[in-house]
Amino acid sequence: MHSPSLPASRPFEVTHRSVLAIAVPMTLGFVTTPLLGLTDTAVVGRSGDAAQLAGLAIAAALFDLLFASLNFLRASTTALVAQAQGRGEPSELFAVFWRSIVLSLGFGLLILAVSPAIVGFGPALMGADGGVQAAAATYIGIRILAAPLTLSNFTLLGFVLGRGLGSVGLALQILLNGVNIAMSILLGLTFGYGIAGVAWGTVIGEFVAMIAGFAFIFWRYGRTAIPKISMITDRAKLMALFRLNRDILIRTFSLITAFTVMTRIGAGFGAVTLAANAVLMNFFMIASFYLDGMATAAEQITGETIGAKQRRAFERAVKLTGVWSFGLALASLAFFLVFGSAIIDFITTAGDVRSVAETYLIYAALTALTGALAFHMDGVFIGATWSSDMRNMMLVALAGYLATVAVLVPPFSNHGLWIALNVFLGLRGLLLLARLKPKTNQTFTDSQ
Repeated sequence: MHSPSLPASRPFEVTHRSVLAIAVPMTLGFVTTPLLGLTDTAVVGRSGDAAQLAGLAIAAALFDLLFASLNFLRASTTALVAQAQGRGEPSELFAVFWRSIVLSLGFGLLILAVSPAIVGFGPALMGADGGVQAAAATYIGIRILAAPLTLSNFTLLGFVLGRGLGSVGLALQILLNGVNIAMSILLGLTFGYGIAGVAWGTVIGEFVAMIAGFAFIFWRYGRTAIPKISMITDRAKLMALFRLNRDILIRTFSLITAFTVMTRIGAGFGAVTLAANAVLMNFFMIASFYLDGMATAAEQITGETIGAKQRRAFERAVKLTGVWSFGLALASLAFFLVFGSAIIDFITTAGDVRSVAETYLIYAALTALTGALAFHMDGVFIGATWSSDMRNMMLVALAGYLATVAVLVPPFSNHGLWIALNVFLGLRGLLLLARLKPKTNQTFTDSQ
């Protein structure tokens, strides 16, 4: 059996290899997710029924919103497990895991309890009616059954990442998305169940990944992983978990608000500009895969160094993950400036949309660079569990963004909107960077 902990007294080396061992698998894991959306769209699109396709798009957007809001279950688990590992506390390591599983199942069952309302009102709230509403309701009614499984998978992924097992995290993501894709094609196309088959494919994928995740944990850690009632009844630890999750949730809602404002204002500039903005947001999404991967590495390594009370290792972790984030951001800025037009042409065949998208390409390409520090600092602050500072700085950045929108959009319309987005991303990173040294000093005493 593997030793589930590191002695807190022993210094450990933070290297480029240890950073990439987590960042690369997680980047690849994040990349598999759009393939899933592409497959679902293709399967439903084969029906030739536009209402089915529109219903899928609306339902998928609703689930993206719902589960993105609950992704704190993954992030908080990674941070707290990494810190327990750094302190050399195997029992607390598994206590964090089981507390988070209980929380995941609780949220999942709550979603199931309100599912009739989500199925009944969700599509209409998203602007669906008629055949589109019926298709969306079919998909939601089935996929929502997987809520406890999906949230448990967030915790399972958080646990293996907290242990620094990036390749296991990747394997679970590939299994989840791979089974999902295969079952969606089988049930949706081969057996002809259409949108219902695609939804069941998701449920089956989540179930298989959850079973595999638990099987791995019990195979790897044996009796150490068996839960004890005392693990999930520690009131102080539960409250700490709730506070961390609450702060990450507020930060996530602020992010969703910022992007919703962008879409809403963009819609006011007409269908062509709105479509062009949607095409250009793919540039930010591409950059976010590896920036998120690097942020995950920062979460795990900074969490472990704080648990082990190793200030020099913490500072090296911040430096190395920062160097990689900025290096990758600069490379992608250059890539987008050179190949951006070709990417736009690949995404859309509409000439007017292509033309408008090229006008604003520079702003979309810059998001990789302006967002690099924001992603990086988020990873550091989550790993260090400095969540209240992260929450507060995010709210300040959001206020700055809304003010920039109010000032720049009237005179510069869509140019102003894209500038505001870059200001928002830049503000997020710089505000957190300003808090980094005081928080580091506060966390580590001079003797460490």
